[in-house]
Amino acid sequence: MHHLYICLISWGWLAFSHPFFLSLTEIRYNENSQKLEIAQKIFWDDLEISLEEFHDANIDVLNPADKDQFNKQVNAYLLDHNKIWVDGKPVSLNILGYEVEEEAIWFYIESASTSFDHSIKVQNSILLTEHEAQQNIVHVYVKGNSPKSMLLRKGHESESLEF
Repeated sequence: MHHLYICLISWGWLAFSHPFFLSLTEIRYNENSQKLEIAQKIFWDDLEISLEEFHDANIDVLNPADKDQFNKQVNAYLLDHNKIWVDGKPVSLNILGYEVEEEAIWFYIESASTSFDHSIKVQNSILLTEHEAQQNIVHVYVKGNSPKSMLLRKGHESESLEF
């Protein structure tokens, strides 16, 4: 009986202490500028691991030795792992900047001008290579409506939505 209690306590502790891997992306279509405005929240410690693997280099996300080099590394990674198509056409993205917020970093991204008629396809594969349990939540806001959401993960890195 004691073994059962020990096993239950061990399993409970493992479930409680096991980290979760999430990112949050909000995509808003600005009808005035005809651009997608994107905010992406990523836990910086998970990002650091992925950046190091992607660039095969030691990278300190919070205190980069060379800020310009770090910005280039982050931009390359984010642009490689975030792709968007509007009405079947690829949209080019531009990283505007970022800010650190406690355990996470918010990245701000903007698309080139694009007309939005009815559909969007999002591919988000950030952190999926290094973290099997990674889940990327994406909320898409169009025409002031409530968001439509998607949950992207390994084996399901992209999804399309109709508006």
